[in-house]
Amino acid sequence: MIRTVLAISACKLTRLALRLLHRGGTALPGKVALRLCPDLLGRLGRDVQVLLVTGTNGKTTTARMLEQAFADAGLPCFANRSGSNLIQGITAEFAENATLTGRPKKKYAVIECDEAASKAVLGQLRPQVILVTNVFRDQLDRYGEITHTLESIYQGLSHVPEATLCLNADCSLTASLQRRLPNPVRFYGVNVPLYKDPVRELSDASHCLFCKTEYEYDLVTYGHLGSFRCPKCGYSRPLPQVAVTEVLEQTADGSRVRMLCDGAEALVHINLPAGYNIYNAVGAVAALTAMGFTLDAAVAAVGHFHCGFGRMEKFQLGSNPVRMILVKNPAGCNQVLNFLSSLDSPALFVICLNDNYADGTDVSWIYDVEFEKLLELGDRLTGVLVSGKRCWDMALRLKYAGIPKEKLQVIEDYDALIQAMARQSSPVIVMPTYTAMLDLRAKLSRVCGGKDFWE
Repeated sequence: MIRTVLAISACKLTRLALRLLHRGGTALPGKVALRLCPDLLGRLGRDVQVLLVTGTNGKTTTARMLEQAFADAGLPCFANRSGSNLIQGITAEFAENATLTGRPKKKYAVIECDEAASKAVLGQLRPQVILVTNVFRDQLDRYGEITHTLESIYQGLSHVPEATLCLNADCSLTASLQRRLPNPVRFYGVNVPLYKDPVRELSDASHCLFCKTEYEYDLVTYGHLGSFRCPKCGYSRPLPQVAVTEVLEQTADGSRVRMLCDGAEALVHINLPAGYNIYNAVGAVAALTAMGFTLDAAVAAVGHFHCGFGRMEKFQLGSNPVRMILVKNPAGCNQVLNFLSSLDSPALFVICLNDNYADGTDVSWIYDVEFEKLLELGDRLTGVLVSGKRCWDMALRLKYAGIPKEKLQVIEDYDALIQAMARQSSPVIVMPTYTAMLDLRAKLSRVCGGKDFWE
């Protein structure tokens, strides 16, 4: 008990000091606490009902959808909404929402967990429901090959055999976890195409995990997601209990789809645009209904939730709307290009590329992105501004993609970049990597009056 009290006290004081210094205080307080009490997360999580989200893409947005349902229901819930999703950041949130003796202030938690950190986090935490979004190639310098990421998730899940797993049926990697784990499983997926003219993509999982034969597809939604089947061993997409059966409308502000959940049909409005947010929504509905929410409550939550920072987040820069869309790998970047190509109105495109540790130090992935898709926009693409630590690498990639020289400009200083964005007469789409997003967003928030990223 003494160690628990000391660790919680140290965590709270460290966070308070950092906030007074106008810093986030999202990970360091947890790091301090864990030095004093290495099993603190397990102690603090015993009396909290947890809904946890992991996977490569979509964690933060999906977690915000889930959190909205708890708020709508009036249930006391906390979340690591800053995106600090390693064990240090998660522990800090549990300590902040506990009394000094370790008693939880709120009964429920929605936790976003880094896929590589799931081994450590799920070694202590015991969620009731775990949602696995997908597995894509991401930060090879940190995660290694895609099968290593899948193995990390598997090892984490192996600690919690009692948790209900909500798995993406369209991801052959994610869906394979059912064969290796005893957990009750709930599958979700998309039964129809998401785009009329999608970008050309390299598959991150083109061959069967079990017999190495190349998959055949009846439908590809994007990347390696879709209705896959192995012609040799028979491994195939499982039948989802929750599925999108029709895409009715996609606009610059959201989507309308028809969804089937355990035999019940619902018309669903999704409060963010782009096909990958349709996946986030159907995954959220699967997880919420597994947690005991009604279908109506789950549908309402995905219709009016507030997006996570930098994830399709909107700013108003004078009279000019700015939408910021975080990217970190080829799959996510290609989906932003799909979204851009669906816009009817002119737009300025801004790309900010960093190579810090949190971004992934290897930026060669930009050559697996079909930036050539931008050429299809024609006059609707008013220009491309490039910034970030590796801005010249990105500018070279865009030159190879055929972006006209007169439309391409490198602006290394973020203040000058914001000024250039403010001078535009058309909407602005900003696509930054993680640390570029944090830096640029902080400056945009000061100009536009937005919140800090941890709020």
